[in-house]
Amino acid sequence: MIGMDNRNTEQRVREFQDRIFDFYEKHARSFPWRETTDRYAVMVSEIMLQQTQAVRVVDKYLAWLDWFPDIPALAGAPLKEVLTYWSGLGYNARGERLQRAAKVICEEYGGIVPADPAELIRLPGIGPYTSRSIPVFADNMDVAAVDTNIRRIFVAELGLDVTAGSRELQAVAEEVLPQGRSRKWHNALMDYGALVLTSRRSGIAPRTRQGTFRGSRRWYRSHILRDLLACPGGLLYDELDDRYRSCPYELMPIMEDLEKDRLVERVDAGNSGILFRVRES
Repeated sequence: MIGMDNRNTEQRVREFQDRIFDFYEKHARSFPWRETTDRYAVMVSEIMLQQTQAVRVVDKYLAWLDWFPDIPALAGAPLKEVLTYWSGLGYNARGERLQRAAKVICEEYGGIVPADPAELIRLPGIGPYTSRSIPVFADNMDVAAVDTNIRRIFVAELGLDVTAGSRELQAVAEEVLPQGRSRKWHNALMDYGALVLTSRRSGIAPRTRQGTFRGSRRWYRSHILRDLLACPGGLLYDELDDRYRSCPYELMPIMEDLEKDRLVERVDAGNSGILFRVRES
């Protein structure tokens, strides 16, 4: 794995596993999604945790499950409700894709979230990492999932090259995975990366960096969508243009992006111009 003979590799892997588990026994964090093995609840948490800090997710996660307790409830809800309960997490398209995934699950899987990563990755909003992390945390499945935190740990602790690609990282993750302890292992890695080997402390930057949020196109998208959620009848384009006259970006391309992401729709308002509103479904 890391340029050593098999005996030394096995020993180093075992020492690495012991170090991570020892830390977890003393410093494990507590989150509500760690108290359930319900696959739907785990799926919700995993999608909410994409690019959002865990502490910000807790209240949103609990409120979401209270309002949308299962797949049929989410699939049948108006999109406005979905986006309202998602508001504050950022990347609102994730909420819309989560609902679309729920609809597919109702239609093709009888309302039961599948456990097979090959089936999960076919769902809207589910990528390679999430397709594995859902069965890891819900079913303790012996599959390896690699996100930016786990990548950083492998680079720092196992001597991987910082330029290692996805295939190499996945191969290492599968090699060091302790069989039968996948859920605990991945939780332990998450906590070690969040509390010990942070990006700042390790000096290992993620492959991609998020830009500054305030004043960005994403910031304007979020605020425009929030305005539309607060106006059930929608807003005319001229009204939006007036509200966001200080926006340094062209407004229409932003609205077109929101349309492309299936978050808003435009309506011909006759002489009044173009009306934008949150999609009904």
